Amino acid sequence: MVFAVACAALALWAGAMMPAAADEAAAPPPPPPSLDDFVPDVVRHPPVDVLAVRFGDKQLGLGEELTPTQVKAPPALTWEANAQDFYTVCMTDPDAPSRATPTNREFLHWLVGNVPGGDVARGEVLAEYVGSGPPLGTGLHRYVLLVFRQPGRMEFDDEPRRNATSRIGRPRFSVQHFADRFALEQPAVAGTYYLAQWDDYVPTLHAQFTS
Repeated sequence: MVFAVACAALALWAGAMMPAAADEAAAPPPPPPSLDDFVPDVVRHPPVDVLAVRFGDKQLGLGEELTPTQVKAPPALTWEANAQDFYTVCMTDPDAPSRATPTNREFLHWLVGNVPGGDVARGEVLAEYVGSGPPLGTGLHRYVLLVFRQPGRMEFDDEPRRNATSRIGRPRFSVQHFADRFALEQPAVAGTYYLAQWDDYVPTLHAQFTS
């Protein structure tokens, strides 16, 4: 009798667990990272191709999570560039101060115009590079890098220059507005993004801002 009761209880427990197991099995996996992951938050249309990005010896995978410590310095960029063309390179955070409440969308991290061919070092720096500095407790931020082909060499005289110690002109920047204003070719020829959240380098980064 005791054995029969025990068997019945075990059967009831197994039956109760089966729907949960079935639900877990039926749950679809998260979608893989895509160039659509920052549309329309940053641009209207996804870029044509994936931008190759390397931070030091770290080759970035699309949508990969990095740390602020890993992205202190500007990355090396590679795309299918025409040596006769000029390009604009930009990097922004559409999740400032957080993805849930992006009231400062977008924060501008890097902007270089008149890049000849694929040689970013010879471009005209409009905003010096500032690494990722997501505030503590704000979760993962997307950091979007884009390359636009210009109609030719351009005059950026009216565009303010932003040094690495100043926040001025960085919050509430719009890549889309900039591309429209200067008639950059759209969609961007290449782009990608990575994810990052707070680490113990962030206070050092924030301390460099003097204005």
